[in-house]
Order: sequence, then C-alpha cells, then structure tokens
Amino acid sequence: MDVLDAIRGRRSVRAYSGKDVPDAAVETLLDCARWAPSAGNLQPWEFVVVRGPERKRGLAEAALGQSFIEEAPVVIVVCASPGRSAIRYGNRGSLLYCLQDTAAAAQNIHLAARALGLATCWVGAFDESSVASVLKLPEGIRPVAIIPVGYPEEQPSPPSKRRLSETVHKEEF
Repeated sequence: MDVLDAIRGRRSVRAYSGKDVPDAAVETLLDCARWAPSAGNLQPWEFVVVRGPERKRGLAEAALGQSFIEEAPVVIVVCASPGRSAIRYGNRGSLLYCLQDTAAAAQNIHLAARALGLATCWVGAFDESSVASVLKLPEGIRPVAIIPVGYPEEQPSPPSKRRLSETVHKEEF
C-alpha cells in the first residue's frame, strides 16, 4: 500500500473481528515504530504488548471505561522515557522531545497497521498512574498512547477535515 493511501485511508476503529493478529504482524508494527524519527536519535520509547484479557480489561478501565480496548486481540501501549531524552536535552527533552518522538512512533504503528489490513485507534484519554499500575511500568516510564490492534469489524466514514487554506500560514501567522 502506498503511504499516501495509508495516511488518507486510516480510521479510528473501535470494533474488531474475532480474528487473532499474528505475532509476525505485531513485530512488523513494532519494527516500523522504531524507525520513527527521534531527537538526537535517542529513541526514548518503550512498547508494551498486551494480549491477556485481564490486563486488557485493566487498560480499558484505566482508559475511562473504553471497553473496545479489551475487545481488540492485541493492545500496544507506547511509553516514553523522559529521562532518556533528558540526558542530552534536559527539561526540553523530558517535557517535549520524548512526547514528540513517541507520538511519531505511535503514528508509524497506525500507518503500518493500515498497510497490513489491520485497524487501530489512538487512545489518549486514560489515567496515567492506573495504566502504569496495570502494566507494572518502572519509575520514570510514562504511558503516552494505548493502541488497540485488530482486524476491522467496521469501516468508519472519512472524517471531515479543515481546508488547507484554514490552517496554512505563509511566512508568518
């Protein structure tokens, strides 16, 4: 699949078929994630792959009751290591760069999933401390995105998008 088709065809899917996602496909998603750009090539990301029903239920509860999370065969939680970015960039690294870098890695997961015929949803509404507890994250590792992954049971319509003329400014705002 062409990357432009993947970008334009990606949707937030919240209903998944019962078909399992092969380990090889999950590995491909994670490999694509690690190819994301990162400040100073520090790669401040960690990925937690969850398949167990109890842990997925815990993530759904931590995500304010978004039950579709536990219905996906696989959930990937993208985490940031602020300390890793701070090594070179101090506060700016720990407060900003690590989040930008992990967001790029998460986007690569979404686009790669689309190219493989899989569906995902970016879940950012969750209680960080609850997610950290469910996943037993070590001190200093911060969950940034919960990404349920599965084969789509639905095909959402394209969302409306603001026109470029409404969002693009040339030379100055």
